[in-house]
Amino acid sequence: MTSPKQALAHSASSADAAPGDQPGAAGRAHGRGTPTPTPQGPGSWRSRLYRWDMKASPYAFISPFFVVFGAFALVPLLYTAWYSLHNVQLSNLDGQTWVGLKNYENLLASDFFWNSLWVTFVIGVISTVPQLLMAIGLAHLLNYKLRGSTVWRVVMLTPYATSVAAATLVFVLLYSWDGGMINWMLDFVGIDPVNWRESDWGSKFAVSTIVIWRWTGYNALIYLAAMQAIPSDLYESAALDGANRWQQFIHVTIPQLRPTILFTVVVSTIGATQLFGEPLLFGGVSGSKGGSGHQYQTLGLYMYDQGWIIGNLGKASAIAWSMFLILLIVAAINLLISRRLRKSQ
Repeated sequence: MTSPKQALAHSASSADAAPGDQPGAAGRAHGRGTPTPTPQGPGSWRSRLYRWDMKASPYAFISPFFVVFGAFALVPLLYTAWYSLHNVQLSNLDGQTWVGLKNYENLLASDFFWNSLWVTFVIGVISTVPQLLMAIGLAHLLNYKLRGSTVWRVVMLTPYATSVAAATLVFVLLYSWDGGMINWMLDFVGIDPVNWRESDWGSKFAVSTIVIWRWTGYNALIYLAAMQAIPSDLYESAALDGANRWQQFIHVTIPQLRPTILFTVVVSTIGATQLFGEPLLFGGVSGSKGGSGHQYQTLGLYMYDQGWIIGNLGKASAIAWSMFLILLIVAAINLLISRRLRKSQ
């Protein structure tokens, strides 16, 4: 027995079916997997555009960096490598002759190259070590609550913002043979004046003081940021154990600053390897030679002298790639030390 409502529903479904089809045939056909057509409206191309935008936009945002890096860093680097394998003169750039590794062989046999490498190492050591020690001390002082701490931080960054030319010219006046303040102070305490430009170690010391003055504040702010990230619980625990401020600095602050110290050492080493502006301007007329006896001729000055004064671009390119290999060695040492520090922690 069927109720009147079921009879009405059955007749309605039979009427909706196409003529000649059995009732329910359309539903069975759809159930067999016949694909439902997707609407081709404005929402479909908008969704595709949105998906394309989500995938392509990040690459579009970072592409200017890679374009600039490729045009002004990668291409010149590869072109310099090509020049280092040729005999190229500045006066005749089209007359290149293939010499292979002969430029590197001549470089290793040159006393001037080893002298510039030694000078770069010496200036790097006597400028980096005092610079970083002073930076840690200044950062430790600024880490405590001081009046006008923002002003002091701006003052610390002022030498870094000063141009190399302005800073070096001021130090040239300070180290002047006649009337310089440094020699005046030495004469005041009974020490004979020093000819800083012609002296071997004196010239290296003078150039190093310029580097120290310019970069100490910059490194101090880096150390200050690292110190402020150290948890205060460590200092409180050390204070409860009876440690004074000096002991807290030695046993808490310094161990926590090891990665930052390593970073600043690597950056300072890279800067010392590329040192160029300070010794060039300090030497005046003989700046490109690093003095009359090449006593402060760094690798950067030696490359400049060979490429733009003498005009041997092939040898200058070999010097540039030697500097690049030195920086790679420094980076590899940094990586090894960083891994050891992470394992020790």
